[in-house]
Amino acid sequence: MPVTVFGSVNADLTFPVPILPAPGHTVLGGAWRASPGGKGANQAVAAARDGAAVRFAGATGRDAMAATATAALRGARVDLSALVETEAPTGAACILVDEAGRNQIAVSPGANLLARAAQVPDLAAGEIVLMQMEVPAEEVATLVHRARAAGARPILNLAPAAPIDPAALRALDLLVVNEHEAAWLAARLGTAGTAPELHAALGIPVAVTLGERGAEAASPIGDWRIAALAAARVLDTTGAGDCWCGVLAAALSRGTPLEAAMHRAAAAASIAVSRPGAAEAMPTAAETGARLAA
Repeated sequence: MPVTVFGSVNADLTFPVPILPAPGHTVLGGAWRASPGGKGANQAVAAARDGAAVRFAGATGRDAMAATATAALRGARVDLSALVETEAPTGAACILVDEAGRNQIAVSPGANLLARAAQVPDLAAGEIVLMQMEVPAEEVATLVHRARAAGARPILNLAPAAPIDPAALRALDLLVVNEHEAAWLAARLGTAGTAPELHAALGIPVAVTLGERGAEAASPIGDWRIAALAAARVLDTTGAGDCWCGVLAAALSRGTPLEAAMHRAAAAASIAVSRPGAAEAMPTAAETGARLAA
């Protein structure tokens, strides 16, 4: 089945720095670079490079940054027929990456705030619909309900953590959060931020990524905990979570069970963190397969 991604697309401006600055602190770094990014676009590229047929719905401006923002999508042959141009500026992110690969990120959403669920074409039964929270929450909720009504499989990466219609959360086929997003959501649900507790509170499958400690998931058919795969070196963690989500969606679209899909996502993410950038760091299916085999 195909994968439809509804989400953000940005131009990333990345600055390598020796240390991440504290408030009021100026740090001199290396040469900056412009590259494609945005959680939606990153995940779409990750899914496409893992072999899925992907279409992307989002919004850019009619400016010079749009070409940078969409370069990886075009390179991965993602269907962009549902991408619209607006009068707002293309979304942009300023990313600082230190020598340990840690990052600080500031995002200007720009045209992403004009993305609409109505841009997404008709959905097929069983189709994966992958979403994030860098576009308007009400549009995400609308698409969740529409996907559920069509028999598609809505997956939400609640990143960055933000309020959304509780009924939309409970209509998901899968919720993906990291530790911080899990804690944020758990505080609002009055529960703990583990996958089993969130699953019990929402009644849907939940996956929680745990960084170097791997990931856990809970669903009606069981709970799983998988280990992370150590990277040869950690160069840049930007987009690692997006890689995990995109490859997970691609695997699920091929009928792979959730636990096995999580293992594949972990392998892909271990490759992505060893490379600079976000969308451009996503591995191919062959690279991920070789990492799993090793």
